[in-house]
Amino acid sequence: MAKRKRRNFTPEFKAEVVLEALSGESSQAEVCRRHNLSDEQLSKWKRQLLENASTLFEPAAKQSDAAAERIAQLEQLVGRLTLALDIQKKPQLT
Repeated sequence: MAKRKRRNFTPEFKAEVVLEALSGESSQAEVCRRHNLSDEQLSKWKRQLLENASTLFEPAAKQSDAAAERIAQLEQLVGRLTLALDIQKKPQLT
């Protein structure tokens, strides 16, 4: 039995479909049928949009500050892991 290939949707397509569903011109069921989606999938996309909508209006500086902080944390972690790896690689004196 062949596996069905998983479909990947672009963020633009997801936004278009969710906005179409939220506009109220068509019911959610009609939108799902038109785009061959499950009701559960569309509900998940709508929930994601509503949960993340407030971040759209945040200043870009705030978003980049959060990203810079995360990068700094990851760089520290890489440094610690590199040091630990170097210690493991050093030949043991007997």
